[in-house]
Amino acid sequence: MESVEAKEENVTRKPAGEVSRLRLALLLVALLGGNAALALGAWFVRLADTGPVAAGFWRLALAVPFLLLLARVNGQAVLSIGPKRIAIVVLAGLFFAADVAAWHIGIGMTRLGNAVLFANSGSIILMAWGFLSVGLFPKRSEWLAMASAVAGAGLLMGRSLEISQNTFYGDLLSLLAGMFYAGYLLILHDARRTVGGWSILFWTGLAGAPALLALSLSFGEVIWPTDWTAIVLLVVVSQLLGQGLFVYALGHFPPLIIGLSLLTQPAIAAMAGYFAFGEVLSALDVVGMLLLGSALVVARVAQFNGATVTPAKAGV
Repeated sequence: MESVEAKEENVTRKPAGEVSRLRLALLLVALLGGNAALALGAWFVRLADTGPVAAGFWRLALAVPFLLLLARVNGQAVLSIGPKRIAIVVLAGLFFAADVAAWHIGIGMTRLGNAVLFANSGSIILMAWGFLSVGLFPKRSEWLAMASAVAGAGLLMGRSLEISQNTFYGDLLSLLAGMFYAGYLLILHDARRTVGGWSILFWTGLAGAPALLALSLSFGEVIWPTDWTAIVLLVVVSQLLGQGLFVYALGHFPPLIIGLSLLTQPAIAAMAGYFAFGEVLSALDVVGMLLLGSALVVARVAQFNGATVTPAKAGV
């Protein structure tokens, strides 16, 4: 005869298939939620009443203690990774600071959708760098991806130039941010195999925050906000929640799904730009975004599959 506890367990226990579907649904929500949170970061930068680089300083500085806590909770070494590893991660942090500075300035000069899309161009840059560094000849799909990226970027930048030179420069700064981010990933190529993701985020934030503060002061920006709402949202939603959800979900999906999920970022940013700032996309803008976005998907898949370089696997 079954005990009362066993009967209750049988009543409340869910079928294995139902549990798996529930877990998959939660992981998908985490993946899409992480991308959405990262995309909204551009909106919060616009809303901040500090300078754009100063907003980047607060984004990194205020997140540092929480990243330290997350690294410890997840059992990742922080101080014991060795001086050589720390030096490499600190150098990467300076590249990450340059990425944040260029992107935050670009956000204020171009449309939000463009800023987010060009800032993600690091995947294509890494794919091209991978072919050059190891002497591999690109596959047909990869040639098509690079041609699609050039065509899409050309359409978007051409449309920006029609609007004003400022929006064109904003596109260029966002593209420069993507280049700095690619450099950040390349520097961490070996370190990411032995250093945990949260630990890397902690050290890069610790190194990047002072650099951003110095740069902001040299630009004569407003450092101290009068209203902390946008800054706090930038830290919590973009730097902590966005990164956290994305890192959590990253190892549970195939490369194509990860790549396709990245396309939600410029779409969400473009919608935020439309509703909050009246930024309208033309048919050519949409075509340019689709071309560049499809190239990002192919590049992301190539990196995850090890066809080019592999830094993006850690998903920091």
